[in-house]
Amino acid sequence: MFKPCLLRMVGGQILLAICTLMFAGAASATGAPKLLVVGDSLSAGYGLPASQAWPVLLQDTLLRQGANWQVINASVSGETTAGGLTRFPALLKQHKPQLVVLELGANDGLRGLPVRDMQANLLQMAKLAQDSGAKVHLVGIRIPPNYGVEYTQAFEQAFRDVAKQQKLTFTPFLLAPLADDRRLFQNDQLHPTAAGQTRVATMMAQELRLLLAKKKP
Repeated sequence: MFKPCLLRMVGGQILLAICTLMFAGAASATGAPKLLVVGDSLSAGYGLPASQAWPVLLQDTLLRQGANWQVINASVSGETTAGGLTRFPALLKQHKPQLVVLELGANDGLRGLPVRDMQANLLQMAKLAQDSGAKVHLVGIRIPPNYGVEYTQAFEQAFRDVAKQQKLTFTPFLLAPLADDRRLFQNDQLHPTAAGQTRVATMMAQELRLLLAKKKP
């Protein structure tokens, strides 16, 4: 355990990272249920310290609320649904989560990959998680309108169809809390700033509230 005098000497970002590791270790040691986030750069905290990604902030929020969950962020920048599906069985075997949050598809859309393939990959991941005994929460995303009306509509509908088919709880748009304020995006206008990640974490804590309560130790 770190002594208070030592903690005061550590910079803000390093302190948050250390505390997150301490809390996660403590949760793991006590057999806390696990929440596995499998996403892309939007959840990996692209352009920011890893400690500012929304899944890490969600862990901190849950701890403050007395919910003894261990949040595992397995998100990878640039990940597609195909890449996520390739990694997914090993992640399930390694972490044995009680709840899985799937946040993939943005890179499929930005690359113009077939919607049917993205949908099939998400369906397969949801089935694998459910077969392992985990609950699944699906998170959708939107792509710019310059991809054409037909493609963008089919893209958004694919998430709804997966959620309906597998009876998943569903967040239609990860970036909804900051979509109307471009100041909450980094210079690329795609990835949230630290303040934007905080807003996403707040929204996701609310979106996951019922699922987390069901497994609250």
